[in-house]
Amino acid sequence: MTLLQALLLGLIQGLTEFIPVSSTAHLLIGQGALGIPSSDLMFSFLVIIQIGTVVSLLFLYWKDLWVLARALFARPFSTSENRLAWNILLATFPAALIGYLLRDAVEALFHRPLLEASIRLFSAAILLSLAEWIGKRSRQLDSMTWLDALIIGVFQVIAVFPGASRSGTTISGGMLRGFDRPSAARFAFLMSIPIMLGAGGYQMLDVARLPGLADFLLPLAVGFVTAAVVGWFAVRWLIGYLSKRSLYAFAVYCAVAGAVTLIANFL
Repeated sequence: MTLLQALLLGLIQGLTEFIPVSSTAHLLIGQGALGIPSSDLMFSFLVIIQIGTVVSLLFLYWKDLWVLARALFARPFSTSENRLAWNILLATFPAALIGYLLRDAVEALFHRPLLEASIRLFSAAILLSLAEWIGKRSRQLDSMTWLDALIIGVFQVIAVFPGASRSGTTISGGMLRGFDRPSAARFAFLMSIPIMLGAGGYQMLDVARLPGLADFLLPLAVGFVTAAVVGWFAVRWLIGYLSKRSLYAFAVYCAVAGAVTLIANFL
């Protein structure tokens, strides 16, 4: 992988991780367009640069995270901050469990990037449309129950598979539980931090044992930093967008992108 390829993939990751259009699908499309073959190193690259976008979340939500970390040590579900902290942990559990159990199967799906990307883009389009059509959007995070958190966590399981939109599935899950768009997005971003840090950290352990690591580190650093910087701007833009507009535009984009990708796969 060249530094330019790593820069472009980091740019794609930063732009699409939080916007509900499936970052992994776009990374798989980018990988195919750049002519980068599938490999264990490539899979690790795609997973680890996600930590770059987590860094942007840590900078953006550091005050919230500090409050939640302190509240976590209070009596469980005794305050609104404590409830939110425990609900985030509860919502993280399903994806963490499934991601660990099905890790090999998930990695194997990356060997058919365009087909997998198209399937997940179509799935994102359907889910985003349902969230806007069915969701009542009348609740805020202070009304969240443990059942809401668990159900939204189950939606995050979909994002374990390549091409699924993590932000799209979890925001949709929140909206289908009746939360308004900004509340659903805030919870989706906060709950993504533990699972993305865990997946990236676990992958780093594998990278340390792979051959060709020395030549891989500089492109990985370029992709990581690019994803972090671009991701910070992307998430700030999306928060403002969702306070005024619907998800239908993203659904249409995913449907069109999925169709183009599917055609490209067969051609």
